[in-house]
Amino acid sequence: MTKHVTIPKGSVLRQVETLTDLAYRRIEERIVTLRLKPGEVLSEQSLSATLKIGRTPIREALQRLALEGLVRILPRKGILVSEINPRQQLLVLEVRRELERFLSVTGATRASGEERARLLEIARAMDQAGKANDDIAFMRLDRDLNQLLIESAHNDYAARAMKLLQGLSRRFWYLHYKEAADLPLCAQLHAEQARAIAKGEPTRAAKASDNLLDYIASFTRATVNV
Repeated sequence: MTKHVTIPKGSVLRQVETLTDLAYRRIEERIVTLRLKPGEVLSEQSLSATLKIGRTPIREALQRLALEGLVRILPRKGILVSEINPRQQLLVLEVRRELERFLSVTGATRASGEERARLLEIARAMDQAGKANDDIAFMRLDRDLNQLLIESAHNDYAARAMKLLQGLSRRFWYLHYKEAADLPLCAQLHAEQARAIAKGEPTRAAKASDNLLDYIASFTRATVNV
């Protein structure tokens, strides 16, 4: 039987999640925020002990992370946190721009009442994180917004494609934001996107998505000097 846990009330996303989901979320955050560094060797046993989650959910979470490009599973050698390639990040953004616009426009049309309420909640929290210049709160809200963006569009095919890009983008941001980014501005752009989708305005949602990706592309180019 699959075990489930409930996300704490302090989180924007409050649905029930499996232990695999929980393991994925916690490992992904450690990779994205560089507590698990590129090239670091991971151990199922060590992660299980640290996170107090069984090895089966840990193994399943690592398989998901491998599909997203955040870890590499090398048969008979181990599990490595993937290296960061700045120039490849620009290629990621080319694809993400089109997917993000599609999901934003579609979400503005298809989102449920509950999803719209959660989008507004994320927008308010993004405003607060931006004003406080709180990078960890921003990263967690960004993850929650990415997930809700996928859910609101109700398109499994777009969802699968987008999930392959999000973690890579967040990790790149966290690595470089202190040297090249304006966190309050980025939080504001995310909040504008969330509000446009929540209010059911497809044209505004497309524009907000493009504004966000324009900023992220500019930030990325600044870090790789191209």
